[in-house]
Amino acid sequence: MKKINIFCFGFGQVAKNFITKINSENLKINLTTTSRESSKQNNFNNINYESFQFSENSFDQKLIKNLKSSDHILVSIAPSKGEDIVIKNFKNILEKSTTKWITYLSATSVYGNHSGEWVDEKSNTKPTSTNGIDRLYAEKLWLNLADKKNLPVQIFRLSGIYSNQNNVLTRLKSGSAKLIEKKKQFFSRIHVEDIANVLFKSLQNFKSKEIYNISDDKPTSSEELISYGSKLLNIKKPKVVNLSTIESEMVKNFYKDSKKVNNKKMKEFFNYKLKHPTYVEGLNYIHNNII
Repeated sequence: MKKINIFCFGFGQVAKNFITKINSENLKINLTTTSRESSKQNNFNNINYESFQFSENSFDQKLIKNLKSSDHILVSIAPSKGEDIVIKNFKNILEKSTTKWITYLSATSVYGNHSGEWVDEKSNTKPTSTNGIDRLYAEKLWLNLADKKNLPVQIFRLSGIYSNQNNVLTRLKSGSAKLIEKKKQFFSRIHVEDIANVLFKSLQNFKSKEIYNISDDKPTSSEELISYGSKLLNIKKPKVVNLSTIESEMVKNFYKDSKKVNNKKMKEFFNYKLKHPTYVEGLNYIHNNII
């Protein structure tokens, strides 16, 4: 593979882990990113790169040159006020793009509530949260762009992300983990390193206008996850809290949905074996190597 010209709209944990993975494979990278902060030269893992200011209503015009020359575009910016701000601001440039690869990072919140049943990429999308509604609308915009202009777009629907730094163990240690009582509630998760690995796989194995669930093998309840984490840390479980007493609308929305996310398509198409196939391996790794 030649030197990669990659443009990251947003440079959060997924994008950073993706770049780390590419770097670990000794591939050369021309990297451009966006940030709400002022434009500047920056360095990440010994990679010098340009970061350009970009927000809902403004952006540094100098980024256009880099965007036009990019071979790969990763979009990890969430919709804002119901709008996909990348398409809103750069649709005309993207339509004329010669890029080889565009990945839009969506979320499994697009499925909505399936009462604990399994969902795959063909399941009904009936989002209940604002986030899920906006994500589904953004997906349709990206796929429409791919259809009309024959652009290479794939959609990754990410389950709940955890990492070596942000996970239930760190929340338990800080006392911020909440054990919320709700029966038959299932969530799916994915370690950020596995997301990065699948993104890397897709550089060589890509099919446009496809959607993939990026999830681990074992959906489970928050109670089961917190119980296991407490056992690992040898601490008492937090007290059970009733959902009706929670003030956070974000948390309440999170608990509206219950589903198990099927990852078969991801594993088969990318021929990928998860590094952290369930929360057990993921938390064991973090406990033994990080915390």
